[in-house]
Amino acid sequence: MVYEYSDIVVGSSLEAVIYAFNNRYPIFFSQAERPFRFDYLDPNAELDFLKLGLAAPKSLTTFKDAKVVGEPKELLWERLLFLLSLSGLAPVSDICTSFRYDDGALVCFNEYSKIAEIKYKRKHDFTKTLKSNKLICYDWVAFNSGGKHEIDYIKTNNDFVSEIWFYSSDRICGNTKVKDACAISYIDKSLIDDFDFSETMARFKIVKEMEARGMKGLLSSYGPNGKPKHYNFKTSTIGREKNMYLSPITNRELSRLKKSAIYYQKYLRHL
Repeated sequence: MVYEYSDIVVGSSLEAVIYAFNNRYPIFFSQAERPFRFDYLDPNAELDFLKLGLAAPKSLTTFKDAKVVGEPKELLWERLLFLLSLSGLAPVSDICTSFRYDDGALVCFNEYSKIAEIKYKRKHDFTKTLKSNKLICYDWVAFNSGGKHEIDYIKTNNDFVSEIWFYSSDRICGNTKVKDACAISYIDKSLIDDFDFSETMARFKIVKEMEARGMKGLLSSYGPNGKPKHYNFKTSTIGREKNMYLSPITNRELSRLKKSAIYYQKYLRHL
């Protein structure tokens, strides 16, 4: 199958999807780059024209003032990509697993064979983003004991375990009160294999930050003086994800969404 376009967008980051949506360009990618689970939009962002942001902003419990966040960027990414697909602007969707450039054309493949050839005049490539000197690491940690508490977010003063997000555990079915954690760290590339910046140390640092703020594990007993004793937190590593690139969203592109959404009203009115 051969497609011909004047302009195409290559990439699947939120920045790429917004650009394709605003300009009504077809988008092509071989891997879905979903925004980070705990990356939120500004709580004042108005997205009702996309049938998003209809609920009140979410307030997270912290040790200082409540942290108010807007819609997850992941929801915006999904909605825009959905509308692009309905408009025929994501022709190969997610069935393309790899592609190569061949004499002014983008050739897409699945696991078995060539599936499409896209001829274009101009290419807007969002796969080549600016490199950072540091890696962004997401360390996912399970709480096997001591995971029941009210805290949603902790901000530290260090690049290593800079933020800690607590969320209802995905390991347990239903809306459980047991929380697991995800720590965000900014680690220099030369130190990424250093044990001091490993997944194990990130797990220890999470517990240390919690205890420094007075958080305790399960109640075990009472001492002779009547003071309560608590078990230590028991944790285990779920995994680490690394991101070598930063792809910021410009306010200019976000501000254009409302005007661009007029073209997609034939789909939005049914949502």
